[in-house]
Amino acid sequence: METRRLGRLGHASSVLVYGAAALAEVDQDTADRSVQEALDGGINHFDVAASYGDAELRLGPWMPRIRDRVFLATKTGERDAAAAYAQINASLQRLRTDRVDLLQLHAVCDGADLDAVTRPGGALEGALRAQEEGLVGAVGITGHGPIAAQTHLEALRRFPFATVLTPLNPVLWRDAAWREAWTALVAEVRRQDAGLLTIKAVARRNWPGLAPGQDASGQAYSTWYEPFTDDERVRAAVSWVLAHEEVVGLATAGDVRLLGPSLRAEAQRAPVAEAEQVLARDPAYASPFVTMPW
Repeated sequence: METRRLGRLGHASSVLVYGAAALAEVDQDTADRSVQEALDGGINHFDVAASYGDAELRLGPWMPRIRDRVFLATKTGERDAAAAYAQINASLQRLRTDRVDLLQLHAVCDGADLDAVTRPGGALEGALRAQEEGLVGAVGITGHGPIAAQTHLEALRRFPFATVLTPLNPVLWRDAAWREAWTALVAEVRRQDAGLLTIKAVARRNWPGLAPGQDASGQAYSTWYEPFTDDERVRAAVSWVLAHEEVVGLATAGDVRLLGPSLRAEAQRAPVAEAEQVLARDPAYASPFVTMPW
């Protein structure tokens, strides 16, 4: 698998980042098969979060065996310094390790979220305390939603986050405002030599019939959006995102059944024009941020 430099951190990260949200509600045997599939496919960057159900617990048994072979990232969704620091320590216990390579402030999607984590006494202070104590190698930021790129640009103006995890896919790119915000974010990422990671590459649309704020559980896949599932469209979506050289990697979707199609897509990428043609044939292709389930 191709690797790309994770900004100034210097890690050669696989262009597919294992999205461990897929392990939130599976048993250990299922998790083991998925982690092994990822490792066999060449993935060396694992991304989890305290809020992903049992995902940290499912990765934990693997860490004594593979910790020196993988870049390990987790996230805190807490907004206060003390709560964030406590959650980081709980994550380390669940992951059975004494250190993560990257701790990300999670779901910072708009200005209110950003103000909450960067204020005096906010989560950023807790993350930096953990970094000073050697529990965390670096601090990044994540988020989604229609103004994620603008929010993360402002975040980089306030603090030199080592990484940014923000959405990108072809249907979002069709929106001129989205492209403008992404382009501005990329310029600042490059100026600071941060690592740019993406999510929602294989999102097709919201689940049909799901109202804003309605629970998305009980759908055919454990993702909160309807994903592409067939090899042709997954290949097109993954190929299109990875054609963006500014992107270090994309997080795989939050369902273990979608890892295989993404691995095949990375190995057999389509030209950008072909990828766009494939996805343009889907009349239902739409932003997943229209009716989010929260």
